[in-house]
Amino acid sequence: MTSKALIVVDVQNDFCEGGSLAVTGGARVAQDVAGLIDASRTEYAVVVATRDHHIDPGTHFSDHPDFVDSWPPHCVAGTPGADLHAPLTSRSFDAVFDKGEYSAGYSGFEGVTATGTELPTYLRAHGIDTVDIAGIATDYCVRATALDAAKAGLTVTVLRDYTAAVHPDRLDRVETEWAEAGIGFA
Repeated sequence: MTSKALIVVDVQNDFCEGGSLAVTGGARVAQDVAGLIDASRTEYAVVVATRDHHIDPGTHFSDHPDFVDSWPPHCVAGTPGADLHAPLTSRSFDAVFDKGEYSAGYSGFEGVTATGTELPTYLRAHGIDTVDIAGIATDYCVRATALDAAKAGLTVTVLRDYTAAVHPDRLDRVETEWAEAGIGFA
């Protein structure tokens, strides 16, 4: 039995073209990840998603965002912008972990299911020791999730062809950071 999971980070309407905080290539990521799940489902013990799910994230939202630490409102709980982007739906995943209700919540390892199970607890319960990570945005939430997965002692690979970045010109720094943390990328 496999001990590998696929973590799909924040492939939500607000992060795809037409959303309030669209990342170029977001809709392509949604399509490609759906294809990856269909083609590779048996390679993973579990396939999970994370979602930004903001209620009142404080200074993470700003009327004058700097697009580094503060952002326009996005992925507000209960709005279509917080939904997974088609063709992905919650049915595509074994579990969905919401994060950032009252904080920025960049890492999927801050996420919890509707019943309160935290992502690290879920992965341990399923005997996961290796994760592949895909999603949006490479240089923010994918980055943070990968780093936290490595800190948790997991073997981590970021599937770069299944990500989209806010600042593609800064990916060299992100990849250096991942390499220093022992994170692979393919």
